[in-house]
Amino acid sequence: MTVTYLKHADGNAPASGTDVADTVQVMLARLKAGGAQVALDYARELDGWTAEIVVTRAEIEAAKARVPEALRADIDWAHGNIRRFAEAQRATAQDMEIELRPGLVAGQKQIPVRAAGCYVPGGRYTHVASALMSIATAQVAGVADITAVSPPSGGRGIPDEMLYAMDVAGATRILCLGGVQGIAAMAFGLFEAPEADILVGPGNAYVAEAKRQLFGPLGIDMFAGPTDSLVLADETADPDVVAIDLVGQAEHGATSPVWMATTHRPLAEAVMARIPNLINELPEPNRSVAHTAWADLGEVVLCDTRETMAAYADDKGAEHLHVQARDLVWWLDRLACYGSLFLGEETTVAFGDKASGPNHVLPTSGAARYTGGLSVHKFLKTVTWQRVDARVLPDLVRVSGEISRAERMEGHARSADIRLEKFTTPAVRAVNT
Repeated sequence: MTVTYLKHADGNAPASGTDVADTVQVMLARLKAGGAQVALDYARELDGWTAEIVVTRAEIEAAKARVPEALRADIDWAHGNIRRFAEAQRATAQDMEIELRPGLVAGQKQIPVRAAGCYVPGGRYTHVASALMSIATAQVAGVADITAVSPPSGGRGIPDEMLYAMDVAGATRILCLGGVQGIAAMAFGLFEAPEADILVGPGNAYVAEAKRQLFGPLGIDMFAGPTDSLVLADETADPDVVAIDLVGQAEHGATSPVWMATTHRPLAEAVMARIPNLINELPEPNRSVAHTAWADLGEVVLCDTRETMAAYADDKGAEHLHVQARDLVWWLDRLACYGSLFLGEETTVAFGDKASGPNHVLPTSGAARYTGGLSVHKFLKTVTWQRVDARVLPDLVRVSGEISRAERMEGHARSADIRLEKFTTPAVRAVNT
């Protein structure tokens, strides 16, 4: 298996430093102690937001009315796909029971968390799709209370199209609040929201660190870093398509790596030749961030076989994995480590980012080697139950007692023994003593 690097990543995506961790720790401590007033102080200091935090129904309706009808229809179309995919996922999570032996019945239940907090990022871009992905998925899972937060965009608050998406997806309440203070509002139950059982949604380094520090007493979707993408291509791929797909993902941010692996050197060279011009055609600030991402973190490798390409992909564990090669069934069966897989030239990661249905909140930084992305399952607790009757007690008491005593846990053994004495007949007890 031979891999030749035609373009090395010249830099490394920065990890959250101790300064971020320390800052977040102090902020969370202040927010926990001071509650809503401290959150208001941070909103004023960091975002320049002095208006109300809780978005009213009247404000939501006014924002919806300002969204052009065509854009509302597009958001509805994407929401329909995302919701239907989540509903199909929910149908795979079933309650069940089984009689393991006569008198021994066990089962599982799927119980939604009571309250979820969905962070919808703002900043450079208006992340309409992120609102749909997190909120609609929680709603389909059966979460009864969903708080959604997003930072203000200047003096106008949350953008109209974002409010429309948050509302149509099923948010119980919407807070105009970003950053660590937004995460804290959901975690600590500020502004009349219940304390969240789980926090989900992407955000900047401070948001990710806040989720990391809060994890334990409450759940999170994942430890998220900068988005990343890998294209696998053979000689059948179109260099123009591969190049624009890489540039489109580099647009996410200066710390977002994009990679390409191919078995065809002429394709790789053609793609690398096209990328600088495609980046230069982007508007600012997209152009600058894509240029930095490609220059510092872009990687192109030449592989001797498609199996080598697949092994390279499994080692990367890319968030987005796009195959532009023949025999897509082989790739679907072979590939094992990715957040979401995009098969064929007709498909693009942008479809998954915005509208096609499967969730775009995905594992980054190689985490796809051990976990998947956000789904209805993240909002469900798979819990178990069991029930026994006298038919199974002799064997169950004997085996549990023997194992307990082998482990030197006499109290466990005696709590089993008493049930043989209490719930079985003298004849049965005599046989088993």
